[in-house]
Amino acid sequence: MVNERRIYILLSHSGSMFSRAINICTRKPYTHVSIALDKDLSELYSFGRIKPYNPIIGGFVQESFRGGTYRRFPNTKCALFSLKITQEQYNRLIQELARFKAEKEKYGYNFIGVVSAAFNYPIHREYRYFCSQFVSELLLKSGIKIIDKDPSLTAPMDFAESGELECVYVGYLRTYNSEVVNNIPMQLSNIT
Repeated sequence: MVNERRIYILLSHSGSMFSRAINICTRKPYTHVSIALDKDLSELYSFGRIKPYNPIIGGFVQESFRGGTYRRFPNTKCALFSLKITQEQYNRLIQELARFKAEKEKYGYNFIGVVSAAFNYPIHREYRYFCSQFVSELLLKSGIKIIDKDPSLTAPMDFAESGELECVYVGYLRTYNSEVVNNIPMQLSNIT
């Protein structure tokens, strides 16, 4: 692919009460998804807790895999995936992210959407997202379609099961090191 770029999709399970509740309902190993612009995860974005100790107040967040909520939950398990995209798609992605960054105080967490998605009922609320809804819609608006579902029905594991991503790391998030990430795709059986 000429002028290709790589972005990264991070699936995680922190073990927080909310993630354990989602895990019980879905019986899937990962309950949260974030998008990163680089393998160092220095620009990692999602919808989640704004403050690490307050699970109620959520919205658009720039996450740190070494700080914030992830520091509070040091045994967070994760799977990191890489996705090749075109330069044009990357540029559109940056533009979409800039819109979220510029208006981040408008956004909140879509708790109602999480519940309705569990019943396969899509609910779209202006300025309200849950993590997988955000990542899915962000990709779609950037011209990247890897999941054949409405963003408001997308779950974190849908990304792992899409077949479009290459798994480059599975393990504890605290031990992730971008310098030793392998470029050989891992099997989904290693993830679930």
